[in-house]
Amino acid sequence: MTGLCDLGGRGVLVTRPAAQAQELCRLIEELGGRPIAFPTVEIRPPRDSELACRLLSVPYDLIIFISRNAVDYALALAPDKTLLTGISDVAGARPQRAAVGRATATAMQQAGLAPDLVPEMGFDTESLMAMPALMQVAGKRVLIVRGEGGRALLGETLAHRGAEVTYAEVYRRAAPETNAVELLADWKQSLGFVTATSEEILMNLLAMVPKSAHRWLRGLPLAVFGKRNAGTAMELGFRVVAVAHEASDAALCDALCRLHLNASSQP
Repeated sequence: MTGLCDLGGRGVLVTRPAAQAQELCRLIEELGGRPIAFPTVEIRPPRDSELACRLLSVPYDLIIFISRNAVDYALALAPDKTLLTGISDVAGARPQRAAVGRATATAMQQAGLAPDLVPEMGFDTESLMAMPALMQVAGKRVLIVRGEGGRALLGETLAHRGAEVTYAEVYRRAAPETNAVELLADWKQSLGFVTATSEEILMNLLAMVPKSAHRWLRGLPLAVFGKRNAGTAMELGFRVVAVAHEASDAALCDALCRLHLNASSQP
């Protein structure tokens, strides 16, 4: 990362959940920036762990992991790890495993769950659904491992294609019980950029910052994951938005550098 750009000590608001922010903060420091951690989402265990365990104990033909959190929490909950890592049915065949994006695929590999299906281009649900293997799912038992209240598009699409779809909701997201009132004075002196890796993170950030500071906040350059998140940000009034080319910390830093270089080139 060193040499990609020099952020010149400018502050970068890191809004990811605390457990997922360390690497991004490290990379920002490598670029000469000052990471300012302010998690706007907390990851918590699911409300019904017993149900999630039961769903993880049933054989499937295909298991789809929506996020890194889905991987981590599924492994913590699964009563029989062979469902996720080995044999899944009486025929002795393990289920196929799919990851929505490269970051999720990396988490799967690190956990010993080598994914069979990962989109080559893109890192979202739409990219996964476009893969040929997911076009032919009629009669297949599909488990989607996700957080509570995730998007319905993937499951609805696979069900329309004839799959028997089940959701294992292995974690939940919650807004932290904090606000930014006492931090604004420092932020207005030091912040140069904002990051938001999901629409929920961005919405929670606006809820945690006093409305009187929204105009200032929306004027800061924003780095996001995905065109959908960028569209939401623009609808919310953010004026300068850069999209990471993939869902990774390195790609988000690349987006920050593009924002920095664009700002530096302005007269």
